[in-house]
Formats: sequence, structure tokens, C-alpha cells
Amino acid sequence: MTAPMPAAAPAPPPPPDERVLGVRISRLDRRRLRNFRRNRRGWWSLWIFLAIFALSLPAEFIANDKPILIVHGGALYAPVARAYPETVFVGEEEGFETEADYRDPFVTDAIRAAGGWILWPPIPFRYDTVDTGLDEPSPAPPSARHWLGTDDQARDVAARLIYGFRISVLFGLVLTGISSSIGIAAGAVQGYFGGWVDLVFQRVIEIWAGLPIPRPKIEWGLRTWLVLLATPTSVRASPFAEVGRACKTNLVLERDW
Repeated sequence: MTAPMPAAAPAPPPPPDERVLGVRISRLDRRRLRNFRRNRRGWWSLWIFLAIFALSLPAEFIANDKPILIVHGGALYAPVARAYPETVFVGEEEGFETEADYRDPFVTDAIRAAGGWILWPPIPFRYDTVDTGLDEPSPAPPSARHWLGTDDQARDVAARLIYGFRISVLFGLVLTGISSSIGIAAGAVQGYFGGWVDLVFQRVIEIWAGLPIPRPKIEWGLRTWLVLLATPTSVRASPFAEVGRACKTNLVLERDW
């Protein structure tokens, strides 16, 4: 009589689900995240980039030629968020109905003479503010007034870096989001229908990808930025379209007909 077979060992419990920002991630994504964390240079660079980007979002409160708060005549004013006429601070007889120039000593002296005070941003210059009170020709070297100096037009370099970094990162994020959405949708349509639909879509994408892309400027308005966004969005959508096309084609071919 043979001995009974030993009972099989119980299966180990499944690993606990790991979540990132409340989203459950797969085993493959967990392995990728662990590999990325082992790269100390890349891991800390990510956090430094996020910290700088978070600081650049409220750029108007860090670098601006308008005060953050003004107390005048017992009232509280926020010029960084709202425009006030000059008559509010100097009176209707001596002031104008145009927006106050808070860098004008006539306005600041009137506020202080009435017992008020002014809270300025750490950098009292905007990206396009021309400092007419420089003691030396521009471009000026770094100083207590201009932390990183000025350019050849007497504009603060630190302020221009803050505003330029914010608009560059936001433009890249918006461009990536829109282009990936358009590309994946177009690729899915190509892979699903195929035939002449695939051919026409592919030729249009190739022709559009050959168009030149203009170089953006920080001084451009919203309408120009929207027009500019259309060209690189469609160009960047091409790789996403190829991925969506391939994935959709594989799903159609593997279907059990």
C-alpha cells in the first residue's frame, strides 16, 4: 500500500495592490517605477523640475511691476489681480483715470503720505518691464536690484526666466495632451477601417508633418498661440497615430471571427 501524497502547499497570497496618486498600477508598471527610482539622478531631477514648475505657476506674485497688496485710506487693494485708476491713490484733482503706475514716485509717495503701505513681489519687475533707473548701461550684471542682471533692453533676466519657463512647460504639456488624443484617435480609425481610409489619413499626416513650424515668442497673444498650436499638434500626433493604428489593427486581426 502506497503512502498518501503530501498535501500541496497553499499558494502564496497575491502581492498587495500598489497605487500611485490613487491609481492602481500593474506589475510591469511597478517594475518600471522601481527601476526609475534606482536612477537617483533622474528621480531627483523629476522632483526638482516639479518644484521649479510649481514655483513658476504663480509668476505674477513672484515677479511683477505691480504690488501684491496696497493699504490706502483704510481700504485694501490688490493691483496684481485688478487695475485701479491713479485717482484712487492721488485724488481726482491731481490724478488721471488711467491705470496707476506704481513705480512712479508720485503715486508711491501719495500712498505713504496717507499712512498706507505697499507689499511688493520679491522681484519688482515683469518679463517686459524696462528698468529706466539703472546706474549703468544695459546689459547690467547681477545685483541686489536685479538678481541675474538685465538683458540689452534693461529687462530683468530672472523675471523673464520665470515667465518663460512657465509658458514653455505649459505649452509642452498642452501640446502633448492634444497631439496624443488626436493621434491615437486618428490611428484607431486608420487601423479599424483600413483600405482607402488608411491611405488618405496616412498621406494627409505625412504632408502635414512636412510643414515648417514657426518659432513662438513670449509676447504673442492668445489668438496667435492657438493658431500656432494647430501645426505642431498635428505634427506630433503622427507617432501617436502610428501606435493607435498598430494597436487597433492587432485587435481586429486577433478577433475570433
